[in-house]
Amino acid sequence: MTTGTQKERIGFIGLGIMGLPMARNLIKAGYGLTVNNRGPEAEQALAAEGAKVARTAREVAEQSDIVITMLPDSPQVEEVVLGENGVAEGLRAGGLYIDMSSVAPSTARKVAEALKAKGADSLDAPVSGGQVGAEQATLSIMVGGSEDAFGRARPIFEAVGKNIVYIGGPGAGQVTKICNQIVVALTIQAVAEALTLARKSGVDAAKVREALLGGFAQSRILDLHGQRILDGNFKPGFRINLHRKDLRLALEAGREQAVPLFATAGVAELMNSMIAQGMGDLDHSGLAALYAQLAGLD
Repeated sequence: MTTGTQKERIGFIGLGIMGLPMARNLIKAGYGLTVNNRGPEAEQALAAEGAKVARTAREVAEQSDIVITMLPDSPQVEEVVLGENGVAEGLRAGGLYIDMSSVAPSTARKVAEALKAKGADSLDAPVSGGQVGAEQATLSIMVGGSEDAFGRARPIFEAVGKNIVYIGGPGAGQVTKICNQIVVALTIQAVAEALTLARKSGVDAAKVREALLGGFAQSRILDLHGQRILDGNFKPGFRINLHRKDLRLALEAGREQAVPLFATAGVAELMNSMIAQGMGDLDHSGLAALYAQLAGLD
């Protein structure tokens, strides 16, 4: 760990639609960055902005005080952290690992235990806010792990996000994220249903949205994704494929805790239908495209 006013060295693994802008914001905040990604284009882009490139996750960890991952799912996190040439092999005692991916709470706890045995700390810190939030450094960050590790990581979180909440012990951040994804999915579904009904009824859906934004139905999703739906703009900020994955994690957690998640299961099936039709790379607001199709509008 670095001391005094010197910033800690950060490793960043996973430079996708979210990870790349997050890594850029860390560079802008003055952090020295070592990166690794499956594809070379993002690595090269950040190298041109001052980042170092490492060949493996282990090399990233060996060159860093803190390692961050932003990966698609639990298997990738376990492979990158606990697998051959993984983060665990290179992270020194006293190091800190932060997973900002959305994964199963059980995966977060498994990784935390493995790194604790090596004298390193860890945080699960999934985010919400999509690509725009990543680019503008306005992400909401939900953090699980030790309070000491959270205090150490807070300046890093402040470089990439705005609403930063410490939730509790290992896995608590991931539980919070899947709760978030339930609310987001069901709200998108509600907006899609409402605007589809308006269109099918021959009513101006734009005026319906305007009216609803002034009442109790107001939400950020009605505002932003409602406009996307009106525009038919489903360019991905957060893909259906990834949101369906998050709902799978929610349903798995529901089964583990014996919590019925009827509505979550329903919207997950709608997303399954979209993926089966080759629509999985649409933005999650693209649920409205499925509703339009089912209503005979398109």
